[in-house]
Amino acid sequence: MKLPVLKIGKLTAQVPIVQGGMAIRLSTARLAAAVAKEGGIGLIAASGMGLDELRKEIRMARKMSEGKGVIGINAMVAAREFLNLITTAAQEKIDLIVAGAGFSRDIFAVGRQYGVEVVPIVSSVKLAKISEKLGASAIVVEGTEAGGHLGTQQSIKEILPDIIKAVHIPVIAAGGAVDGADVADLLKLGANGVQMGSRFAASEESNCAPALKELYLKMTQEDIVQIDSPVGYKGRAIRNPFAQLSLEGRAPRPTVCDGCLKKCTHSFCIIRALIRAQQGDVEHGLVFTGANMWKIKEILSVKEIIRRIKDEVAKK
Repeated sequence: MKLPVLKIGKLTAQVPIVQGGMAIRLSTARLAAAVAKEGGIGLIAASGMGLDELRKEIRMARKMSEGKGVIGINAMVAAREFLNLITTAAQEKIDLIVAGAGFSRDIFAVGRQYGVEVVPIVSSVKLAKISEKLGASAIVVEGTEAGGHLGTQQSIKEILPDIIKAVHIPVIAAGGAVDGADVADLLKLGANGVQMGSRFAASEESNCAPALKELYLKMTQEDIVQIDSPVGYKGRAIRNPFAQLSLEGRAPRPTVCDGCLKKCTHSFCIIRALIRAQQGDVEHGLVFTGANMWKIKEILSVKEIIRRIKDEVAKK
């Protein structure tokens, strides 16, 4: 099987792989640029960043990618700064905006105003149709195998075919893909591209501490749990001491609030928990993971990851 190109509006990615936008600060300029340079779509995770920091990351990614590939951002609709983040990215002439953890109509107005391709993350036929009607250039369809916040408990392979039939825009499948064989399976189901988070979280260019990368390699399938996120969604995470406290309803409640979310249950401070993990505190931090992260046994460069995907797809 040959990898097809992925066309999203006026953009063309020579490799139909979208690197998931993993916050807080796992997906920064270095990772996004490396993926873009190999022909894929690299995403900077904007959630949790200040506006000046986001501008800096976008400009850095452009420089590091040497003008190759596609650079976008991923932003959480649930974030209070969502509209400011996507507007700032659009003003920086970002190629595309991917938005998840909620659904926003604001994103389409920003896309039209600045000529930026808009790609919502959806998990149902209803939202897929609404996205297309409002002007989405493509959609990411996320199944329950995805890491982080989940919009469904259904497998990507269950929901993907019906959504593909329901829309006429490119469909990018997300959830559970960690190698070329997984990519080929989703493309054969009719997806135009595949978004991968876990495989790129465990890459050399991923902006997380060595301790977190070590945890990825040590984890087992039995370590995967779903917690209740303060955002209001289930979240797929690695069972560490912090996640266990969350499951028991005993996670430390915030003593101060930065107001980072539009709505928050205040069961714990998610932004600080994610930052702790990103910085290497894998006991007291929240570690999001995809359902198949446990299958990954090596930290590889983005170049090698893409090379292997191409080789594995070619054998299918």
